[in-house]
Amino acid sequence: MLNAPCTTLIFDLDGTLVDSAPDLTDALNQVLTAQGRSALNVKDVAGMIGDGVAKLVERGFMATGGAPLNPAAALSTFQEIYLKGAANLTALYPTVLETLGMLRDDGYRMGLCTNKPIAPTRSLLKALDISGFFEVVAGGDSFPVRKPDPGHVNGVLDQLGSTRDNTIMIGDSKTDVAAAKSAGVTIIAVSYGYPRGPIEDLGADIIIDSFDAVPDAIATLSGKA
Repeated sequence: MLNAPCTTLIFDLDGTLVDSAPDLTDALNQVLTAQGRSALNVKDVAGMIGDGVAKLVERGFMATGGAPLNPAAALSTFQEIYLKGAANLTALYPTVLETLGMLRDDGYRMGLCTNKPIAPTRSLLKALDISGFFEVVAGGDSFPVRKPDPGHVNGVLDQLGSTRDNTIMIGDSKTDVAAAKSAGVTIIAVSYGYPRGPIEDLGADIIIDSFDAVPDAIATLSGKA
């Protein structure tokens, strides 16, 4: 439960607002196959998402035969490919656009906290026409640290001028829950994303099955339901 009325919402991106696994899979497979590795399917790659692109590329190579000869080059190639195609196959999850509009109309201040690098993040938000909902957008390279380090969440809070007492974070993974909990922020977990394990084991304050349940979850956590 919150200690003060909720005024601020911080959202994760991949697995929470957007299903980005198809584009991430495509970019990763281009890097893998260029080095003679097998391509991975979307389900496999979805289980690797959440800790930043460097970890994604590392996991992709480890799953197909071991680390690349030049990890830095593999990462650079992936980033170049992904930046060009981050919005080719990626789509908003159902009810995200409508619900973000409702939350904005209800007066919530909203920020984005994602481990995706800031360049493809901004490109994707623009392509999906949701940039205008967020006062602050922080990527995995916006601060010296990234989720699950609480400094990533606290950096967004500082830029928004908000405090942990009136903020709720919405995410889909252990990384999101750990970052929120370490920052002292209440956390809603969505069950449809990329949790890499049973969603019930993440330790979120509340779990929802669809994005349009966010307003009711906020009410419950605020003691208004």
